[in-house]
Amino acid sequence: MKKKRDFYAEDSQNEQEQTTDNKTNTHSKGNNAWEPGDRQVPGGSSQPESGNDAGEQPNADKFVAEVRQLEEKLAEMQDKYIRLSAEFDNYRKRTLREKMEMSKYAGENIFINIIPLMDDFDRAISHIDSTTDCSAMKDGILLIYNKFSDFLKQNGIKEIESLNTDFNVDLNEAVAKTAVDDDAKRGKVVDVVQKGYYLQDKVLRFAKVVVGE
Repeated sequence: MKKKRDFYAEDSQNEQEQTTDNKTNTHSKGNNAWEPGDRQVPGGSSQPESGNDAGEQPNADKFVAEVRQLEEKLAEMQDKYIRLSAEFDNYRKRTLREKMEMSKYAGENIFINIIPLMDDFDRAISHIDSTTDCSAMKDGILLIYNKFSDFLKQNGIKEIESLNTDFNVDLNEAVAKTAVDDDAKRGKVVDVVQKGYYLQDKVLRFAKVVVGE
């Protein structure tokens, strides 16, 4: 009878110890339990989400500063664009005005140099009726002619040499043909009706010629 009581007492003591161990384990697990607000997974050191506000505040201030800096750069670029656009518009108007003036007064220098020749012609005409010396009048006309010829050469205008040369359609314009006895003159210019001229290397006016055949 005594043995049976000891068995029940030992079994009861084991149940009490097991219950105590379960409570201890449950309490230990409760201390390490992961909460939704923690930043780390269970098993690690957890931090509440309230710490994000302190960490994200400097980032927000940095973002605002970068936005302001970009806005300042944008305003500066817009100001430069407006200034550059205004300067280009003024340049375009000035260039257009200068081009119009240039086309309007393009021959100014030429006419300035021609006016003295007109003075020479005026003096020659005024002496035509009063002079009886034809040789002096002839010398005066030749003087004016040579002066005008030099003026043309100074401005890049020169005569096309056509007489006794082969007929060239790029330089000459045939206005007539005439029979020639010399076979060497066939296909050549035998007479110049109107002189032709170059302007630099460009034909300014074709020479009107008579071609032998």
